[in-house]
Amino acid sequence: MKTLKSWGTKMEKPSKPEVKNLEHAFADLKEHSKMLIPTPKLIEAYLKQSEHGQKVDLKQMRADLAADNHADGTCPLTTGIFLRILSEFTNERKEAGDPINQLAPIWRILNPKMPLWKKLSFDKTWILELQQQENLKF
Repeated sequence: MKTLKSWGTKMEKPSKPEVKNLEHAFADLKEHSKMLIPTPKLIEAYLKQSEHGQKVDLKQMRADLAADNHADGTCPLTTGIFLRILSEFTNERKEAGDPINQLAPIWRILNPKMPLWKKLSFDKTWILELQQQENLKF
């Protein structure tokens, strides 16, 4: 029987971002572009730089991460997967009693209009409450 990896274990893999040269166009990236494959930790670090009351735009985050890593764009597929891993991990840490100010501020990027929102396994009420406290409107 296969055991499931914890969200904490998934947060550690992959450990380093990677830039790949695309032979073919992919998603919103053109043929021969350099595409960043981020990591959950890279996304976490980016969100932790955001300020109280500052909404984080997913497309802008992808553009910023690509620029910081000398790439033309960031993979939208892995970004979504890694944002989910970070979100699930952050919720686990919150449930374990970690103070909100020590968590990645996922409430600044997540919103009910995102497809990812429905995939999250936890009650998102706390995210909505923090968005309201920071006056974030999506």
